[in-house]
Amino acid sequence: MKIIKNKIYIVVLLTTLQGFSQEILTKKEALKITLENNFGIKIANNNLEVAKNNTSIYNSGFLPTAAISSGANYNNSNQNITRQDGTSTSIEGAVTKSYNASLSLNYTIFDGLGRKYNYQQLKETYNLSELQARETIENTYLQLFTSYFQIARLSENTDNLKEALSISKQRLQRAKYQYEYGQSTKLELLNAEVDVNNDNIALINAEQLLSNAKRNLNVILGSKKNVNYNVETQVEFINIMNFTDLEQKTLANNSVLKQNEKNIAISEFNIKINKSNYMPSLGLSTSYGWNKSENPATSFLAGSTSTGLNAGLSLSWSLFDGGSTKTRVANAKIALDNQQILLEQQKVTIQNTLKNTWNTYQSQLFIIKANEKNVLTTQNNFERSNERYKLGQITSIEFRQAQINLINSKTALNNAKFDTKLIELQLLQLSGDILNVNF
Repeated sequence: MKIIKNKIYIVVLLTTLQGFSQEILTKKEALKITLENNFGIKIANNNLEVAKNNTSIYNSGFLPTAAISSGANYNNSNQNITRQDGTSTSIEGAVTKSYNASLSLNYTIFDGLGRKYNYQQLKETYNLSELQARETIENTYLQLFTSYFQIARLSENTDNLKEALSISKQRLQRAKYQYEYGQSTKLELLNAEVDVNNDNIALINAEQLLSNAKRNLNVILGSKKNVNYNVETQVEFINIMNFTDLEQKTLANNSVLKQNEKNIAISEFNIKINKSNYMPSLGLSTSYGWNKSENPATSFLAGSTSTGLNAGLSLSWSLFDGGSTKTRVANAKIALDNQQILLEQQKVTIQNTLKNTWNTYQSQLFIIKANEKNVLTTQNNFERSNERYKLGQITSIEFRQAQINLINSKTALNNAKFDTKLIELQLLQLSGDILNVNF
């Protein structure tokens, strides 16, 4: 079973994206579709299968090799022979035939432990491929929900603009009546028309951005068709642990750091593999063969047939190879040192990224609370301004400003909410927990 199905348990079953037309595409459904259809995840799974095949016993060198061979020879020649007693014989078209068949088996008994270390290195390479697949999935998670929440953000912003346009249209209608009955000037009517046009333009731009965002999400979902849908706009935040625990979890589970650790293990085995060339090699070879020949009259024997078993041991030990093994061992040690340096560098980088992301996350939580208060204030101010505008106690410019303030505060809260959620997902990715989140 593939790594994805080992780590992720999703109950929602989908058969097609067609059913999402103008319906709610939940986060669980989007995740399910992505894990099944995303191109990057498919490639990661195929690479994992290749690594799994490479760890097979058939690729280890521990098994013997066996081969069957056979052959036949035919010779037709004119022969002239002279014997020791001085007599001679001449034959035209002397035919010689020979046949052979054999079964051979070869096995390396000892190769300086090179096979053992190579097999262990292949296992570590498979573990590395698992971590690489995991990183691909984590990045796809983040990419998916970045696009998903962008749609949610734009959907709510679009709804706010629709509401604003509706209010502006009501104001325009009121301005027309007032102008017709001589209760306001032409300027009031023109201002109302301009505001309606501006709100219309803002709504059209927002709807275009929303359509683009949906098409972008279709690519991540692996959908070949442009499917229209709505998304969940409610955002729930996770109670993330304190920073100390989060940092410890990151150093223990971060996929990039785990990959570096596996690269160190692979480099250590590479040193041992190269050192095995200093050791002797012992091999076993055996064969069972059958040979038959048919000779012409000029031969001492008319024909012969032989069968038999042949076996032998071979020992080889390279006492000096010009220094190539020594060079490979030295270079392998340098490669190991580089991997250890890279691990330390990645730790410093990830710790710094974690601190910055954590601080930004805390700031964003405060910004959300501040924007929630702003929305309540601007909502209250707009309602009062609306009443006063109907009574003619404030101008249309003052009313419009109250309306703009309300739209801006709602948009700011909406943006802060989804920005914070994406930062939260980044924290979960850094700590290696993003695959365990129940969306």
